[in-house]
Amino acid sequence: MSNKLIVSASPHIRDNATTSTIMRDVLIGLAPAMVAATFIFGFRALLLTAVCVAACIVFEYGTERILGRKNTISDLSAAVTGVILAFNLPVQLPLWMAVVGCFFAIVIVKQLFGGIGNNFANPAIAARIFLLLSFSQPMTTWLQVSNGHAVQGVYGATPLALISAGETANLPSLTQMLLGARGGCMGETCALALLIGGCYLIYRRVITPTIPLSFLGGVLVLSLLFGVNPAYELLAGGLMIGAFFMATDYTTSPITEKGKIIFGLGCALITMVIRVFGSYPEGVSYSILLMNIITPHINRMVRNKAFGGVEQ
Repeated sequence: MSNKLIVSASPHIRDNATTSTIMRDVLIGLAPAMVAATFIFGFRALLLTAVCVAACIVFEYGTERILGRKNTISDLSAAVTGVILAFNLPVQLPLWMAVVGCFFAIVIVKQLFGGIGNNFANPAIAARIFLLLSFSQPMTTWLQVSNGHAVQGVYGATPLALISAGETANLPSLTQMLLGARGGCMGETCALALLIGGCYLIYRRVITPTIPLSFLGGVLVLSLLFGVNPAYELLAGGLMIGAFFMATDYTTSPITEKGKIIFGLGCALITMVIRVFGSYPEGVSYSILLMNIITPHINRMVRNKAFGGVEQ
């Protein structure tokens, strides 16, 4: 046995996790919502998701070739972006619009800022907001769901839009909200499937429960303070997919547990202010994007003191 003391730079923690294994687990976590979306919205949900995934992979490969960077499509991060973006779109959105969103997510938000680990915001969220601003009508047109299945050619309001308009008598039941029998983006409707996927990510230690619990708990408390139904606020819109799959993005969320609590509560506050007082009925994407932008400031504010160090 050697008696040499080997000194190396930190970190000294070793783990078998890689970017590809983490992204694989995220895809597995998204699988229940994909099954639910296919059941509710039909084959079009699979087609839209496949197009988004393929487009994101092609744009990532092409941009890296042009910029002379190492090819990273095998790490599955582009595939995850494609799935999450597809889940944040109306199922009947024209495919070319979805491809435009993929271009914005991968080329503009991710690659032009240096690739994975350097993007300032979650690419899928930024792309969704870009599409919403660019193609407002198609992005806010929702198929109605009856008896658990979407009715082709029949459109209507989402639960959040009904609440915003004061038409609470026409709201789906809480059971329908939980199972996804309502209008909305194709991957956000089935809260139960997203909960299952989120719990899987926590079990696999891909994410910690800090941000989801802070986000959901903040929405619960603020719903009570603002006098709105907390159950519908938790189950409606993109809150579940946002809390478990978008707000927890490694690159754009705080490092420390204290910072994650601040991040989750900030997302909850912005979401509820937009939902209750804003002209747009949903605020999850905007809240996560805004908190992504201030994440570096949160990290500086709550950074841990080195062991044995002194306050500066």
